[in-house]
Amino acid sequence: MEFITVSQYAELHNLSERTVRNWCSEGKMDGAFLSGKTWIIPADTPLPRKGKRRVSPLMKRLREEKAGKMSGGIYHRTQIDLTYNSNHIEGSRLTHEQTRYIFETNTIGITDESVNVDDIVETTNHFRCIDLIIDRAEERISESFIKELHHTLKTGTSDSRKDWFNVGDYKKLP
Repeated sequence: MEFITVSQYAELHNLSERTVRNWCSEGKMDGAFLSGKTWIIPADTPLPRKGKRRVSPLMKRLREEKAGKMSGGIYHRTQIDLTYNSNHIEGSRLTHEQTRYIFETNTIGITDESVNVDDIVETTNHFRCIDLIIDRAEERISESFIKELHHTLKTGTSDSRKDWFNVGDYKKLP
């Protein structure tokens, strides 16, 4: 096992030496030990996890309403409004009312105009993305989570059948 000093660990992780020494003295650095007056740290020691984040009252309420399948609450409104506005920015032709109907009944209403299937699929996928975000709100945002959201959003759309689109990853331009 390779060991490094506080200054080496601090430089490696772009931290102050004081922070690293404090973590060592608080027992947050697994395997770290004092050699005289110098802390010695295993080179592969990960950064200590921060204390568990407190769940906000809003997030708690969103989760309760989601679990209870409550209609008309904050969760219900968030799903419909966020999905409608996000999809509308991207060019979806679904109305707010159609988006609400899809969320509430998981069906599309009978309409005189034609409706793009991709708009419907992306709308239902968007509801799943919002659920994922609510479920994992305390986690750090990472590249892999963004890719997971992209994969969830685009699965089953015409874009997913394009080789260069690369659902859930970076696009491969032709």
